[in-house]
Amino acid sequence: MNIFLINKNYRRFSIASFLSSAGDILFYLAFMTYASKLKNYSLVLSLIAISESLPKLFTIFGGYFADKTRHKFKNIFLSAIIRCVLYSIVGLLFISKINQWSLVITVVTINLISDTFGAYSSGLVSPLVVDLVGKDHFGEAEGFTNGVNEVINIAAQFIGSALLLIMSYSSLAFLNAVSFLLAGILFASVGLRQKSIESLKSHEINTQSFLVTMKTSFKQVKKQAGLLEVVLIVAVLNGSLSSMGSLIPIMIAAHKTAMVISRYSFTIALMGVVVACGAALGSMFSTQLFKKFTIFSMTILATLIALMTTFAIFATSIYLVLGLYFLLALTASATSIKLTQWLVTSVEHKILASTVGLLNTILIASAPLMTTILTTVSGATNIRYALILLVVLEVITFLIELKVSHKAKAASIISSIKE
Repeated sequence: MNIFLINKNYRRFSIASFLSSAGDILFYLAFMTYASKLKNYSLVLSLIAISESLPKLFTIFGGYFADKTRHKFKNIFLSAIIRCVLYSIVGLLFISKINQWSLVITVVTINLISDTFGAYSSGLVSPLVVDLVGKDHFGEAEGFTNGVNEVINIAAQFIGSALLLIMSYSSLAFLNAVSFLLAGILFASVGLRQKSIESLKSHEINTQSFLVTMKTSFKQVKKQAGLLEVVLIVAVLNGSLSSMGSLIPIMIAAHKTAMVISRYSFTIALMGVVVACGAALGSMFSTQLFKKFTIFSMTILATLIALMTTFAIFATSIYLVLGLYFLLALTASATSIKLTQWLVTSVEHKILASTVGLLNTILIASAPLMTTILTTVSGATNIRYALILLVVLEVITFLIELKVSHKAKAASIISSIKE
């Protein structure tokens, strides 16, 4: 929070990011609502989900191309303007008398293109924020941005529902276009003010091939004692958090008398709010709340809470589940911020976006992978078997954490003796 208030350029940069995120969520809700009213709604909703998911897999490539970009501010501005134009076209399509299927396919394609530009823009963000606030304050800045995005995600859901009552689909598409236009203007204003960043030195530009860059990133991560293991541990934590989001509703449906608060839909909505609030607080205030915690103690704490949450699901205690689920979201988010901060201070600036992209790809992939496996086990057998499998995975992760923490402490002691 302090860095947002003190650093004017970072404040403008953050507001630009928040504007584009809010506009995107509002239009996503509008398009999903439009699709749900169509005859073949199931197919259309699946196509929208694919167009939203595929660009997330491009994160690693977005980071790589971001590292090869010389004028990062110029390109993040151009990316915002291109997305503004794309959603202006979407707004015009909704006004036109084009048939429904042609409209859906065109908008899905435009959405895919826009989100691909979004993946590239996301790659540009990390190195630019480092230049704006410095490596020492990157964790605080990243945490604040993630936390506010969580709040925007919650607020936009309610605002979007309200706007759909008074605005047309085309109006919401134009609103999204305007949000990208304003974001682009703010990015440009920061770029012009931050003269030292406007023309990055040649040694800060990555000239390596993709495979060589990934190999270099991996080597630099591996050099740091325990960093690679922590990346994988945090991936498991994210996977556990995501899996519980699918397993808890199944458990609630199976034990409605014991677990439903008022109504099933209200209980599920409450669960979503609880986890979002936990993630927001963990991201925004991690540097203050867990200042004295090392990354290793954070992973141990988060995994213990994950185990307790799983046992609470077994016990069908909804209030205990909600409380622990909140704490898990809070500690998992705080751990992710500490991990990113460690990563930023461990790799070369010229391959920072590629390394962060690699990290995000691993973290993004772990959630659907674990969720798919555990929900498949639940569907094929019984949810309790899925929960047992989750407990086994969490126990193994916990034991690995203890070993990694011990090794890191030993390495630190040896290093201090040598000095």
